[in-house]
Amino acid sequence: MTMTNIYLHNSMTRKKERFVPIDPKDVRMYLCGPTVYDRAHLGNARNVIMFDVLFRLLRHIYGEKAVNYVRNFTDVDDKINDRARQSGRNIAEITQETSQWYLEDMGALGNLEPTHMPRATQYITQMVSMIENLIERGHAYDAEGHVLFSVKSYEKYGALSGRSVEDMIAGARVEVAPYKRDPMDFVLWKPSEDETPGWESPWGRGRPGWHIECSAMAKDLLGESFDIHGGGNDLLFPHHENEIAQSHCAHPEAHFARYWLHNEMLQVEGKKMSKSLGNFFTVRDLLDEGYAGEVIRFVFLSTHYGKPMDWTETKARDAENTLRKWRKLCDGVRPSQVSQLALESIADDLNTAGAIAELHALASRGEADKLKATAGVLGLLEDHMGAWATSVDLSLWETKLTKAREKAMESKDFAQVDRLKSGLIAAGIDVRMSKSKVELVPLAGFHLDRLKDLE
Repeated sequence: MTMTNIYLHNSMTRKKERFVPIDPKDVRMYLCGPTVYDRAHLGNARNVIMFDVLFRLLRHIYGEKAVNYVRNFTDVDDKINDRARQSGRNIAEITQETSQWYLEDMGALGNLEPTHMPRATQYITQMVSMIENLIERGHAYDAEGHVLFSVKSYEKYGALSGRSVEDMIAGARVEVAPYKRDPMDFVLWKPSEDETPGWESPWGRGRPGWHIECSAMAKDLLGESFDIHGGGNDLLFPHHENEIAQSHCAHPEAHFARYWLHNEMLQVEGKKMSKSLGNFFTVRDLLDEGYAGEVIRFVFLSTHYGKPMDWTETKARDAENTLRKWRKLCDGVRPSQVSQLALESIADDLNTAGAIAELHALASRGEADKLKATAGVLGLLEDHMGAWATSVDLSLWETKLTKAREKAMESKDFAQVDRLKSGLIAAGIDVRMSKSKVELVPLAGFHLDRLKDLE
């Protein structure tokens, strides 16, 4: 069997490159995970789904045991501290609860759990050690209880984002502080007040800056050099730029990450998602409104990760209809071999839209066994994700509407038909009426309770 070649768009080189792992028996990748103080919003799910597909692809090609995937939890952060002050709740209680919410919501979207899910608070010792290393090498300095990375000490700073330091100063919200030698220097360690989480260090009681967390955890779990690092393009600068600088300076002989992947942002009905526009959704909001996790996943996979993705009601309905047809076709079918055409699409910089086109082709040819196997590489049509498609029996209502229509055809009074049809549509059901039959298909947002008013 010929191994499928993988090609990924490397943000560092700004071009698509063939992926060659450092060690094919230990393929390593890191995804920047959530800061756990609240529910994950819809946009947070995009790189999780994208990296989950990459995780599945790598496991398919190199073997399940050969892939080491790390996604962290940032559980020490000023946003968490603020939430604790506002709510009066314990910080550990908040981070534990929101971490569990995150795992449940991402699981509902069909994502596999990574190999490792480290918490920042478990790696303080490693962070302190890396900071000491940077100070010894002349890349960091302590001042007034803070430790800062000296950006000018790393001449390749800006290589990932492609911007000069001057441009970055002009375009960034740079914290002005008297203890900084340069405006662009960023915090590796900062002092903590009595009520704020803190750990003892050579520079006094304090806590880590955000950027050092991922560098320390990646180094500890994946080594000084590993294969893939990713996140949303909003992390490209300053977070990933700073990760590269401190990791390269701490371990100058190493590569750190060799391939960098960044996904574009999410829109809702053509507009940027924001609370002010009233189009801000958490993943849980959509799940609670009746959207199946598999449907949400399908909508995300329909657009390439490198392009802005627009979440729309129309796309969700189309996805649901497609998945219902595919699940009906695959009912009781055992998966066979994966379509090579679809696999090559996924391997071509995660072209999930191209793979879905092949799934449509397999379905149209009735190749259910191949359809199910291939969909699995995308995390679709898996048995444990299918309850939403089979849990609603609307045959009783189909019979009611059929009989009402038969009576109306004789009496020419369609009031009861219109009442039933309007009520079904209002409940979130697609009413399909042809000369020969009535078919009711529950759509995203369907609520069974709304049908009580029709009884």
